[in-house]
Amino acid sequence: MDFYSMTDQAIATELGQRIRSLRLRRNITQQQLATATALSLNVIKSLETGRGKLSSLVAVLRELGALQELGNCIPEATVSPLQLARRQGRQRQRASGQHRPPHSPDDDEW
Repeated sequence: MDFYSMTDQAIATELGQRIRSLRLRRNITQQQLATATALSLNVIKSLETGRGKLSSLVAVLRELGALQELGNCIPEATVSPLQLARRQGRQRQRASGQHRPPHSPDDDEW
């Protein structure tokens, strides 16, 4: 993904979506994440929608020529064709709230 060709807001939105996807893969609710990080639920919601301080971070990284590092920070979620078929093309929208220990990105969870 070429972050330099995107606007700051588009980058913030993309990162917010990646954070949301990572949270869902870990099966953590927004409230659980807020509690664990000592942040408010509204801060988590704002972060996942690309609003707030994340946009400031993007602007600074752009100016410093370090936008390329964002892709490594939160890798894009990939879903195997087999997993996609199992889910019948649906994307996960919510976490169940039953927190499990962290697992590697190579795990078969969605």
